[in-house]
Amino acid sequence: MAITQISRITHRKGLNENLPQLAGAELGWALDERKLYIGNGTTAEGAPTVGNTEILTEYSNILEVGQTYTYKGAEAGYTVVTGVDANNPITRSLQEKFDDFASVRDFGATGDGSTDDTAAINRALNQLFVQETNPLVRRSLFFPAGVYKVTGTIKIPAYARLFGEGSNSSIIKYYTDVSTDTYVARTSDSKNQTGASITNNSATVPSGIEMQSMSIETTEDNHILLIESAVDCSFEDMLFKGPKTTSSITASDDKACIIVLGTSILYPKNINFNRVTTEGTGYGFYANDKCRGITLSNSRIHTHYKGVRLGETPENNGPTGVRIQQCVFDDIHSQGIQIGAVSYNISAYNIFYDVGNTFNGSGSPSSTIIDIANADNVSIGDLFERDDTDNATYQRIFLTEKASIGMDGAQGLQLGTHSYGVGQVATLTDNTSSATTIFTIDLTNTHTNVDIACFRMNYSLIRNGNHRMGSIDIASDGSASVTYSEDYTENTTTGITFSVTQSSDDVSVKYTTTSTGQNATLSYSIEKLY
Repeated sequence: MAITQISRITHRKGLNENLPQLAGAELGWALDERKLYIGNGTTAEGAPTVGNTEILTEYSNILEVGQTYTYKGAEAGYTVVTGVDANNPITRSLQEKFDDFASVRDFGATGDGSTDDTAAINRALNQLFVQETNPLVRRSLFFPAGVYKVTGTIKIPAYARLFGEGSNSSIIKYYTDVSTDTYVARTSDSKNQTGASITNNSATVPSGIEMQSMSIETTEDNHILLIESAVDCSFEDMLFKGPKTTSSITASDDKACIIVLGTSILYPKNINFNRVTTEGTGYGFYANDKCRGITLSNSRIHTHYKGVRLGETPENNGPTGVRIQQCVFDDIHSQGIQIGAVSYNISAYNIFYDVGNTFNGSGSPSSTIIDIANADNVSIGDLFERDDTDNATYQRIFLTEKASIGMDGAQGLQLGTHSYGVGQVATLTDNTSSATTIFTIDLTNTHTNVDIACFRMNYSLIRNGNHRMGSIDIASDGSASVTYSEDYTENTTTGITFSVTQSSDDVSVKYTTTSTGQNATLSYSIEKLY
């Protein structure tokens, strides 16, 4: 019906619960809820239905007014069918739509770097994952970009999924004048219980926890993330950062970016860390208690006293099945990886730059890079910046008289105490009458104080088309005198004579040659038993 005139404007006021049926175009003001309504009018006047219509104001609940949401997918270029057919689309309330995931800011966190967000973050985790066991209640918890200041431990309960906008954008950062908490964050069971209380009151062990694209940092000297009795968890695209630098890290720094704890019965299993960075604490990763199937892959481990330490003083047989693979280690004061009296762990295809040099770089070796002290552990395919000169003082890989395996492209193959060096090639110059050194071995090699008193040189050589294969067994008293014996076979005389001399702790293998007009090519490797 066309509007032809305005005869009068009428309105009512009162409590919302007493709102009557308003006449057409009559206004009604609900004093208690500050809501404004207008009467629809009658169907005879053209109104689609009799009733009152709320007029939107700043106090209106738009989710109640808007009521429903249906996915359109306009960008698809066609009408998306959400229901059984085009005439029956799936319709949801706007509240349901917005509740598909939760933001930590929905629970009061600010991320402004100055407000204490500890309670808000813990409240969000508790409400989403602890109050109800019904999976329908659980929601991924989103951390929009910001610095979320915390002054107490964040408890991450079973089934929690936390994600952010990148490890340099969504940051949980621990600040306090007095460091009273051992951990910035720690896993908890389905009732948010930790420590000896895990699984009390029929709770589920910490499990199914996921964190992605975030940073957890601390300004204090404490552990950053505790994985306690957790199973089937993953951490991806994460930064764990402590306050230490290469100028402040010392041997007394015993805190870790990631620490794993458990018991003989409730022990961590199947925990994956992928594309994470650790920095600024005594250890990057530390596990001493029983755990199985921990994987650290495609990650950067730097600025620590030691990178990874397993089984320092093992509890309940300590960690097994730990895999450190395809990681980059740099700026590590001492060992990159140290494996104690535990078994079935592996280092594979990692690369080690400034590791074991007391932060002083090449030419200043102070420790081994990978140290394995027990049987049934493996280092395979690892690569090292450390050159042969530094390796002669502290080995890249050291197996402490145990039946483990170490293999790298420069050092060769170690089977427990049996070491097979990488093959080398040398040219033996024609008509050399004075004994000339091929190589020298320092008998006091490594930090173990075990002298390499005996070794074997296996070799083959070619000269003028003639061939010779043999070995030289060398024995020393470790400091003054050396004896040796040679055994070889050749198809005809090659004119090569080997000799062995010792000066202090250095044993040198030397050669002389006859004059044939041709140099000789020597291929050799060193075999040792420690």
